[in-house]
Amino acid sequence: MTRRTDPWNTPETEWRALVERVRAGRALKPKFWPGGARCAVALSFDCDHETFELGAGGRAIGRLAWGEFGRRVGVPRIMDVLRRHDVPASFFMPAVCAQIDPDETRRLVDAGHEVGLHGWIHENNSLLDAATERDLILRARDVLADLIGEAPVGFRSANWDLSPHTVDIIAELGIEYDSSLMADEACYELLSDGQPTGVVEVPVEWLRDDAVYLMFNREPATRPWTPPDAVFDIFRRELDAALTEGGLFQLVMHPFVIGYRSRIWILDRIIDHAKAAGPVWFATHSEVARWVRDNS
Repeated sequence: MTRRTDPWNTPETEWRALVERVRAGRALKPKFWPGGARCAVALSFDCDHETFELGAGGRAIGRLAWGEFGRRVGVPRIMDVLRRHDVPASFFMPAVCAQIDPDETRRLVDAGHEVGLHGWIHENNSLLDAATERDLILRARDVLADLIGEAPVGFRSANWDLSPHTVDIIAELGIEYDSSLMADEACYELLSDGQPTGVVEVPVEWLRDDAVYLMFNREPATRPWTPPDAVFDIFRRELDAALTEGGLFQLVMHPFVIGYRSRIWILDRIIDHAKAAGPVWFATHSEVARWVRDNS
């Protein structure tokens, strides 16, 4: 996606078209959650694994091994925490990761979790033309459908960067919800050029993403800057606010970020905190999307 070097000269017709291309439509705020829950808790995990490197065009063996840690160690630790608490979650899986270890995807579904689309190889959708993007989403959907026994109903763009065509493509393919955008803390319906798409947005936020605080990267040079205790405090405050408002607490974590011995406790504690404040509804993203669509 190209950038203007003189944005102040952008004609009104052009900036209005950009703003209206994909926009938040009607709010999807149900008056109640299942079972009289105080709020909904939607935990999600992006299983980028080796494609975190491959999808950026990288070939570094060390970075591929780091992704493999997420598969070998991170996901089993996460699944153990979820099993002990009897809590479902949504796992977003690039198709290449599913092909590297098909049994991982099957284990997630067998344990009662949702598996959603996360690109073909963790590619940046905003860099793709419409035909290429549609082809990759279709191919990724077919790979996951073969493994989980049905077509996935949720989509999350790698890097949370959508192209101008993404929403139209997923709406055309019958995908029920997206979880890549940040126009609200509650769910909403996505508009495309001002027209309702029927696609529910289960919004994300960098505030509620473990990688923002705990990621190490050489290019661009970033290092973990927030201690785990502080990360937990931020997540807890977001959860407490959702409880007060009767809203949605949605969280994004990565197995190769949160899956370490000194960090996995954050997941354990946030679930404990939600249960202590209960009743709350722990749900997959697809369950949340369907509930808000049908009860708003």
